[in-house]
Amino acid sequence: MNLHKLILTENACYKAGRKITVKGIMVHSTGTNNPNLKRYVGPDDGLLGKNQYGNHWNTYHPGGREVCVHAFIGKLADGTIATYQTLPWNHRGWHAGGSANNTHIGFEICEDGLSDYAYFKKVYREAVELCAYLCKEYGLTEQNIICHSEGYKQGVASNHGDVMHWFPKHGKSMDTFRAEVKALLATTDEEETETPAEPTVTYPEKLTTGYYRVRKTWKDSKSQVGAYRILSNAKAAADKNPGTFVFANDGTAIYPADSTAEPDYRVHTVVKGDTLWDIAVKYLGKGSRYTEIKKLNGLSSNVIYSGWKLKIPN
Repeated sequence: MNLHKLILTENACYKAGRKITVKGIMVHSTGTNNPNLKRYVGPDDGLLGKNQYGNHWNTYHPGGREVCVHAFIGKLADGTIATYQTLPWNHRGWHAGGSANNTHIGFEICEDGLSDYAYFKKVYREAVELCAYLCKEYGLTEQNIICHSEGYKQGVASNHGDVMHWFPKHGKSMDTFRAEVKALLATTDEEETETPAEPTVTYPEKLTTGYYRVRKTWKDSKSQVGAYRILSNAKAAADKNPGTFVFANDGTAIYPADSTAEPDYRVHTVVKGDTLWDIAVKYLGKGSRYTEIKKLNGLSSNVIYSGWKLKIPN
């Protein structure tokens, strides 16, 4: 899951400030041939791209309507698929047109022309992963997930057909969707029987860009005794110069193993509800800098777990 956050703080729904006890998840799709997140989420954070019409949902009443959901799934400016959280998960949204607003997290999948299987496959999987994540966050199961059309049949939502006008075109249904969430939950439950291992960073023996630097502290560049492409050469230089350490490009002391060199980063312990975006905002002042945290910690995805200790760049 590629999770980001841009809360729609100008939307009247957010300003209303009502909270809910989360009892379920409702899956929606936008009903318009526009797969770009920037159509609904704004302003541009450097990843979304600029909405030249300014008709995203971060306005008081988008298009004159009382609408707001907890998240959107669609394309970033570079064409990759992402999820954007747009309301706090326990905030009462305006998505169901019925009593499900009081109980359900609602998110929209940005529709395209409904015929592109490659796009559908990606957003469908992203939606499965989002639902599994939310189920774990709020103690739900796949049985607590419905789409808008199912909500109508249950009498908790307005008369909309999504997502059953789209999923069957690609051999999927809400039953297959719930089954895939269930399977993913089972997989993550097995992985988390023990506390997930913290991410580890491995350093190549030979660099193609940058250098391994040997110095007393990262900040004291004048103490540097050499810069090396080959890690073994850098280690040998540190061995010959007691009190020096081998530093990677990001300022992390990587040799000796029991290094007491002052790190050029802070440490954040992940708690429930944390996202990389939130952590980047807290420490770095800008959510889009989450990629720096990923790189420093050797993360291959945006999913993090409670208890992890993440390095934060200074």
